[in-house]
Amino acid sequence: MTTTNIDTRPLKDAHRRTWASGDYPRIAELVTEVGEHVVERAGVWPGSETLDVAAGSGNAAIPAALRGASVVASDLTEDLLDAGRVRADGMGLEIRWVTADAEDLPFADASFDRVISSIGVQFAPRHQVVADELVRVTRPGGRIALGNWAADGYIGRFWTVMAPYMPQPPSYASPPPLWGRGEHVEELFADHPVDLSIERASMDFEAESAAEFIDMFADHYGPLLMARRALAAEGRWSDLRRDLIAMSEEANVSDEGRFRVPSDYLLIVARKRRDDGGRTA
Repeated sequence: MTTTNIDTRPLKDAHRRTWASGDYPRIAELVTEVGEHVVERAGVWPGSETLDVAAGSGNAAIPAALRGASVVASDLTEDLLDAGRVRADGMGLEIRWVTADAEDLPFADASFDRVISSIGVQFAPRHQVVADELVRVTRPGGRIALGNWAADGYIGRFWTVMAPYMPQPPSYASPPPLWGRGEHVEELFADHPVDLSIERASMDFEAESAAEFIDMFADHYGPLLMARRALAAEGRWSDLRRDLIAMSEEANVSDEGRFRVPSDYLLIVARKRRDDGGRTA
């Protein structure tokens, strides 16, 4: 595993506060198909030992458990795990929920048949450290499957619009959209014994209008909610809101006077080679 002396605790604490604010489980309900797609590509099977990294409220963990897998769901933010636990309990599913950092997973080497993440790992700041950890905890012959917003898709552009309004991140932190670029993903796994495949998929967001969608996000999506609070105090929130609405209206494909925008994401599958060097299906 990659090591460093950088103190990431202040940033991780900020991440916890951000994702615990608002109502992310409500936002997660809009993107359940991404988690289902990730589980499908992972090839989860009944009894397979599966780890969901940066699991949030369980958008990948729950579909994996529905397939009969033995699932561990890990996330930095306990509030999100609590929400996922309530969802799973209501469905009669047994999932082990573990508070854990994607950059320092508390699991032994080669612990899992499948390691998955739906719109999760790309928010951890040190991308190479995360990739190293994902490979480390995957068994030879196992598979890693990730769903990450494409950098040039709607949510990727959403972040690009937000960036100038946000504080400068620490020098060691890579921006989340990079996980949505195929060439960056290839670099992250280049030194690992994996066979990598990347495909592009898309899902739609819908609302009555672009303004309604942005306002809903500002009420419930932690990063935008925290930005709104900080920028409102500076008299700048209206500027960011205007820019996000303009970008969203430009991306709108609805011909019915409503708002509908496709958001592309990358489906990344890394198949870890067996100890004898053989490839895995």
